Amino acid sequence: MKYAIPVSGGILSPHFGHCEQFAMFDVDEESKTVTTKDLLPAPAHEPGLLPRWLAEKGVSVVIAGGMGPRAQDLFQQNGITVVIGAMENDPEKAVLGHIEGVLDVGDNVCDH
Repeated sequence: MKYAIPVSGGILSPHFGHCEQFAMFDVDEESKTVTTKDLLPAPAHEPGLLPRWLAEKGVSVVIAGGMGPRAQDLFQQNGITVVIGAMENDPEKAVLGHIEGVLDVGDNVCDH
């Protein structure tokens, strides 16, 4: 399973569509471990691009602090699960928290 986390300055970006990079993690769900990790520069912000781009990269789950409803719908259409309101700033800890079922989530920090 592949996870994507929007990051800016090395931590979870509060606004999904305007992050600097995506931290990408391949996860072995059985052993609940990260098997590979990589940082990819985010493509230019363009409505509807990120869900397709991440789907092409094989992403199954996106963990974000906030995301607008249209983007959430587009991710769903691309078969990608979205986790909104992540409270963990460290991307790898967020992924591990999610696979262990202990990731703290709050409100969607996106206001559109």
